[in-house]
Amino acid sequence: MGLRFTNLPSDVFKGREVPPVHYLLKIQSFNSLSRSLLEKYSSDKFEAGDYKWRLTIYPGGNKDEGGQGHISIFLTLADTSSLPGKWELLAIFNFFVYDQLGDKYFLLPDNQLRRFHAMKTEWGVAKFVELQVFNDSSNGYLINDTCVFGVEVFFLRQTCKAEWLSPWEKPNTGCYTWTIKFFSALTLDRYESEGFVIGGHKWRIRIYPRGNGVGKGNSVSAFLFLDESTVSPDTQLVVRFIIRVLDQNEPKGDPFQFTYDNHFGASCLEWGAQKFMPLAKLNDPEQPYLVGDTCVIEADVTLFGTVSTVS
Repeated sequence: MGLRFTNLPSDVFKGREVPPVHYLLKIQSFNSLSRSLLEKYSSDKFEAGDYKWRLTIYPGGNKDEGGQGHISIFLTLADTSSLPGKWELLAIFNFFVYDQLGDKYFLLPDNQLRRFHAMKTEWGVAKFVELQVFNDSSNGYLINDTCVFGVEVFFLRQTCKAEWLSPWEKPNTGCYTWTIKFFSALTLDRYESEGFVIGGHKWRIRIYPRGNGVGKGNSVSAFLFLDESTVSPDTQLVVRFIIRVLDQNEPKGDPFQFTYDNHFGASCLEWGAQKFMPLAKLNDPEQPYLVGDTCVIEADVTLFGTVSTVS
């Protein structure tokens, strides 16, 4: 028989053989505790996540929280004196009660993130288990007036970053054309165009004539590159760009191109495609992209705004 928790379906409660990893509290005379003047019992301090905690049991229920007729169970941050000002901790925790007959630890998986701070150092469940169920020895939770509770505590480290998006009313758009002669005679792994300015920032087209990475030996690799000196370290640019190889036979013909949306900034100065254009397609004399050993590459760049990162 499983635990009966008030107003919740029994199939959401889990039983497992492995004890909780952080703390166990064994009470050897539960009825004596219930009859005493202690409305609650708080355990000794234990460590979880480099912090000190206590597990608190209300044997007759936490009446201030509406826990009459139940056992209430709470997790309390025990030592806050060493924490910095305006501290807060984010934690997920589970409470357990031990079924001594079935040799299983039953828990109510909450999985909700709780925020501990100076004004809220305790979280718990006022109606954890009904006393009528708990006191019935056939259920296995109270045997020979002995019972066991436990807790696990898991943390989310506060490494959250945020961004502020500032879209512009009118995007900044520009285009740069790079004519490359004697393409078959290019011997270096990488070539760059002259710098060009769009939206107040300096850019270059970067190509690998024989490919880079997965494109090596089979493709032309092409990238748009941002000059780091023209953007602040904590700002990124929201950019859509097109890199194309022009049709030289028909000025209004179909170019070979790809379009890419991304952020450009100090941590991401270059975006493009390692397998931009197959070498077989570029070198095909029936295709209009390499004419007289010359190809024309164009970058069409649109800046939509900025993103500022905040730690």
